[in-house]
Amino acid sequence: MTTYAESGARSAKASSNAEWFARREVAVPRGVGHSTAIFAERALNAELWDIEGKRYIDFVGGIAVLNTGHRHPKVMAAVREQMERFTHTCFQVALYDTYVRLAERLNAIAPIDGPAKTILLTTGSEATENAVKIARAATGRTGVICFTGAFHGRTFMATNMTGKVLPYKRPFGPALPEVWHAPFPAPQFHVTVEDSLKYLEFLFRADIDPSRVAAIVIEPVQGEGGFHMAPPELMTALRALCDKHGIVFVADEVQSGFGRTGKMFAMEHFAVKPDLVCVAKSLAGGFPLSGVIGRAALMDACGPGALGGTYAGNPLACAAALAVLDAFAEEKLLDRANAIGARLKARLEAICAANTSRPIAYIRGPGAMVAFDLVKERGGEEPDAEGTKRVIARAAELGLVLLSCGVFANTIRILVPLTASDSVVDEGLDRLEAALKA
Repeated sequence: MTTYAESGARSAKASSNAEWFARREVAVPRGVGHSTAIFAERALNAELWDIEGKRYIDFVGGIAVLNTGHRHPKVMAAVREQMERFTHTCFQVALYDTYVRLAERLNAIAPIDGPAKTILLTTGSEATENAVKIARAATGRTGVICFTGAFHGRTFMATNMTGKVLPYKRPFGPALPEVWHAPFPAPQFHVTVEDSLKYLEFLFRADIDPSRVAAIVIEPVQGEGGFHMAPPELMTALRALCDKHGIVFVADEVQSGFGRTGKMFAMEHFAVKPDLVCVAKSLAGGFPLSGVIGRAALMDACGPGALGGTYAGNPLACAAALAVLDAFAEEKLLDRANAIGARLKARLEAICAANTSRPIAYIRGPGAMVAFDLVKERGGEEPDAEGTKRVIARAAELGLVLLSCGVFANTIRILVPLTASDSVVDEGLDRLEAALKA
C-alpha cells in the first residue's frame, strides 16, 4: 500500500502538463471533460501560467465564474479576513452575518417585483433544482417547461431540464417525468418566436394542461446552448402565459448574471421580471456559491428544513460575494462589460470581413457575453464542429484559453474577465485571429 508520504513524494516529481495529464488519465474518470490539457500553476486577473511557466490569456474565466478576474484583491482580502474568524458552521446550525448581509444585497438589486428573499446554495445545479422545488411547493403542481439548447446543470433534475442529449443525457437512463422542452428561437435554427409559442400551445393541448405546470424555466441568454439571447417578445409572452395560468416564471442567470451582459442581471434587458432568479458562477469571484432569489411569498412556500445544504452559503464564499458586489460598484464593471463587448465584436467583425481566416458567422451577444459560430463555407450555415475543436487547440498552443459551446458544438464563446485591460483583451484577440487563420 502506498503511504501518504510516498504519494506526496511522487507528486513532487511531475513537472510537465503531459506528465500530469497521464496521471489524470489514471486517477480521474473520463466523464470529467476538459477543453485543454493545461495544468494551472497560478493566475492573476485575465492571465494564467501553467506548471511549465507558459503564460496564457484567459478568455474563459472558469466558465463565466471570474467576471472580477483571478484573485481580485478585494475578494482575496475579504476571504483572508473571514478565514481568521471561521470557515464553516453550517448556516442551519450557527448562523452568520455575511449570509444575511449578502441575501439583503441580492434582494435589493434582483429584478423581482415586490419584497424578495434569497436562499444561498453551492452549485448552479442546486440553484435550478431548488427553484423547481420552490415552484412546486408554491403551486402544488409538478410540470416544468424548459427550452431546447438550455443548460441547467448535471444533477438528475437539472439534467432533465437541460435541452441537449449529448453529452448530458444519453448514458443515464429514462428521463424524469413532467419535464418538457419547447424550441428556443434563434436564426441559426430557423425557429421564430411564433414557432416557440405555437409549440407551447400544442404542448398544452396534447401533453400537459397549464393548470399542472409549476414553472417555466429559461436562460435570458443561453450559455452552453450557444449564447443566444431570448427575443424580448418571447419573454413578454412567457410572462403573460405565466400570469394567466398561475405558473412560476424562473430566470436561470447562472451564466448570464453578475455583469456579464452589461447589466447586473440579463433580465434587466427585458420589460418583464421573473418570479425566481437562479444565480451562481461569478457571484463569488471563484468561490463555490449559488442561490435562488425570488418573490418572498414564493420563497416562503417551503417549510423549515425543506431547503438548505451542509455547505450551502459557505462563509468564505459569502465574504467573497460581498466583495464582488463592492468591486462592481466601485470599479464600474457594468460599463466595462459593455466596453469590452463592443471591442470584442468590432474586432470579430473585422476578422470576418477580412476573409483571411476560417469562415465565421453570427457574431452576437449582449455586453461581454460574446460568441460566434464557425461554419464550413463563407456565407453558409453548415456547422464546423471539427474546425472549432482545431481552433481551440491551436489557440491553446498560441497561449489563449478558449471554450466552445452550442447545439452543434461550433460556437466559440468569449468570457474574458471584466477587469481585463484593453491591452490584454487585444492580445487575446490577436491570438484568436492567428488561431482562426491556422
